[in-house]
Amino acid sequence: MKWQMPIGVDNFFDIRSKYYYFVDKTDFIRQLIDGHSAVTLITRPRRFGKTLTLSMLEYFFFH
Repeated sequence: MKWQMPIGVDNFFDIRSKYYYFVDKTDFIRQLIDGHSAVTLITRPRRFGKTLTLSMLEYFFFH
């Protein structure tokens, strides 16, 4: 099994099933859920993993 860098991959399921490296954002998701705020604005530079983080949230809650 050879691990790869997921350049351009923003789907959490694909990253987990195809042996890609990724930065685990589980703690960030926990803080987001425990924050109890009405609205959360995530501002980060491009290519910082916003779409992948939202894909992780979707995967955790709906699969």
